[in-house]
Amino acid sequence: MLYYLFDYLDKTYEIPGTGLFGFITFRAAMALILSLVIATVYGKKIIEFLRKKQIGETVRELGLEGQNEKAGTPTMGGIIIILATLIPVILFAKLENIYVILLIVTTIWMGIIGFMDDYIKKFKNDKQGLPGKFKVIGQIGLGLFVGATMYLHPDIVVQRNVESPSAQAQVISQKNENTFYVKDKALLTTIPFVKENEFNYSEIISWMGGNYKSYVWLIFIPIVIFIITAVSNGANLTDGIDGLAAGSSAIIGVTLALFAWVSGNVIFSDYLNIMYIPNTGEMTIFIMAFVGALVGFLWYNAYPAQVFMGDTGSLTIGGIIAVIAIAVRKELLIPILCGIFLMENLSVVLQVSWFKYSRRKYGEGRRIFRMAPLHHHYQIKGFHESKIVTRFWIVGIFLAIITIVTLKIR
Repeated sequence: MLYYLFDYLDKTYEIPGTGLFGFITFRAAMALILSLVIATVYGKKIIEFLRKKQIGETVRELGLEGQNEKAGTPTMGGIIIILATLIPVILFAKLENIYVILLIVTTIWMGIIGFMDDYIKKFKNDKQGLPGKFKVIGQIGLGLFVGATMYLHPDIVVQRNVESPSAQAQVISQKNENTFYVKDKALLTTIPFVKENEFNYSEIISWMGGNYKSYVWLIFIPIVIFIITAVSNGANLTDGIDGLAAGSSAIIGVTLALFAWVSGNVIFSDYLNIMYIPNTGEMTIFIMAFVGALVGFLWYNAYPAQVFMGDTGSLTIGGIIAVIAIAVRKELLIPILCGIFLMENLSVVLQVSWFKYSRRKYGEGRRIFRMAPLHHHYQIKGFHESKIVTRFWIVGIFLAIITIVTLKIR
């Protein structure tokens, strides 16, 4: 809203300073600062409200050190992250931008699913919360919406240099005799560490022949559903000890902000020889508000935690990260960038699979890890929560650096 106000003042009255709101970097910085203020200042009031309403964590007895001290700690703190993200976005972002709309819908959609789960746990005294099938249905619904929007919306395009433009591509200019600069609706992604790193999802079904590109949605939408489901569940599993999910997600968010900014900037995308994706730069405002909200929430969620995010927060941050990665065509980098989430997911899958297999084969269930998800394995081994979280953050920073260098190393 403030963007439109200052844009009007700049164009109509040419008031000094109002033109700053035309710069993505300025609005992103303002969104970051405001989200930090909202999360730290008003977050405390939300925590007090949750405490008064006795919306506290119910702890299952797992034999972990310091576990009983967490009982009664306010949960559903993901509300802080959601509000501290959306308010700056509404104030500073261009709300007609399709990518911003996608992220706002994702935040509200996943927030509602997580809130329903937490609400059932706390107010209906059902420790299982929202049945898993309904969570999956909600995630599939979001995947269908995001995938269909990416496929159908006219503003979601890429601009690139090609030697032979397709019939669907809009030729913008001719770079030289053999190369054209085109605006294309193609559903492309980026393959990391490969020189010719653009991959069109339609190539997967090229064996169909004829007008096979018209059916690319049959491949793309299920992939989007899988990514959103996997990343949101990975974030949910990671939220098991104080500060782990919030800190890891903030590191991922900063990395994605860089990708969104360079992909949406025609000069830097040309210099880095990556896809120029018009309008994605505006996502930087949303992402920086998201990062500010996570860091502000971490103020109260760091050990010893004064509040937990609950599924309201964990499912939401996972959904947001997944949609951003898909929007900037970097979804194949998720296993690297979101390596912490992947490790947590895999540890559970491996643990359950091996336990069931060994029980059938040997008559008793055996374990790979002392406990899953992975962070509990290290707790059982005697590592303090703070040390586990700090080392996971270090691994997350290392993975983020590897992800960033894929811009040039091919």
